[in-house]
Amino acid sequence: MHSTLLESIPVKTCIHTDTSLFDELKSEWNHLLKRSTTNTIFNTWEWAVHWWHTYHPGDLWVITFRDGDNRLLGIAPLYIDHHAEHGKRVMLIGGEDVTDYLDIIVDNECTEAVYSCLAQTLKEHSSAFDLIDLWNIPAASPAYTQLPNIFEHHGFHVTSSQNEVCPLIHLPTTFDTYLDQVMDSKQGREIRRKLRKAEGYNTGGMGNLSWYIVEKTHNLEAEIERFMKLMASSHPEKAHFLTNAQHVQFFRSIIPAALENGWLQLNFLMVDGEAAATYFNFDYNNHILVYNSGLNPNKHAHLSPGIVLLVYNIQYAIDQKRTTFDFLRGNEQYKYRMGAVETSVYNLKARLQS
Repeated sequence: MHSTLLESIPVKTCIHTDTSLFDELKSEWNHLLKRSTTNTIFNTWEWAVHWWHTYHPGDLWVITFRDGDNRLLGIAPLYIDHHAEHGKRVMLIGGEDVTDYLDIIVDNECTEAVYSCLAQTLKEHSSAFDLIDLWNIPAASPAYTQLPNIFEHHGFHVTSSQNEVCPLIHLPTTFDTYLDQVMDSKQGREIRRKLRKAEGYNTGGMGNLSWYIVEKTHNLEAEIERFMKLMASSHPEKAHFLTNAQHVQFFRSIIPAALENGWLQLNFLMVDGEAAATYFNFDYNNHILVYNSGLNPNKHAHLSPGIVLLVYNIQYAIDQKRTTFDFLRGNEQYKYRMGAVETSVYNLKARLQS
């Protein structure tokens, strides 16, 4: 541990290499997150703990930053893995695959001080790694706008590149406004037609169509099984994803944790008592985050169950006064047809110059 005076803020750093750090930081982690720019579920204590205990892909190397009063100012949730091409890499807990937004968690009032101290700490411990490789940094994060210059100042060579897009909808106050103004007129008319057809399925006596959001009163284990079955049936890539036992374990771990904290929005469209479509969303910080989905492509296609359930989700988000409907990573065209605008996440690489 050492101290340094930066921007008149005395910053104390500590490197943690044991999983006991999660218990030590549990009461402080999410309080700090709420004072940061990138306050998403992917940066919560819960996400970090469940991800690490599921994947643990390297050596834990979390750096904390505190002021003179021992108040937590920042957490760099890092680990070091061993890559065949790049050698020992400093990565952010959450990895590249299942975590859509990653970041260093910093109090908004002292980003430059913490980043400077982070750069100095990494420089002093540069023998422990070959490359700093930070993925999925949001464009709005000060880590994207400030960190490269600060690292360069401390002798690192930094490269930045876009590694993915995250389309999202800025939600209006009413569903009619969404259909009339956020979507283009042709798509808005098409969505209204699909909704009328779905609603007519009930009122016309043809069958029963409904949807529900999983709550604590449901049998969560059965709902998880229902979700994964629909997810696997919707696309071969998703089916392949679920052949990885760690991915399945992570879903079984994070879903109950999200439900317990009020962040889960796992929902299903039922047609004649059978699950036809599902969305696995998170409801966090006034944002709906569309994490995954599933569909039975061989049943009820005439009712467009995937699109209908998605629209029900968007309407519900508007009714609940949420501000953003975030599709997360991927540039699939349906996201833009639903009125999404593009945002980006970046990969920052840094090496100490000799």
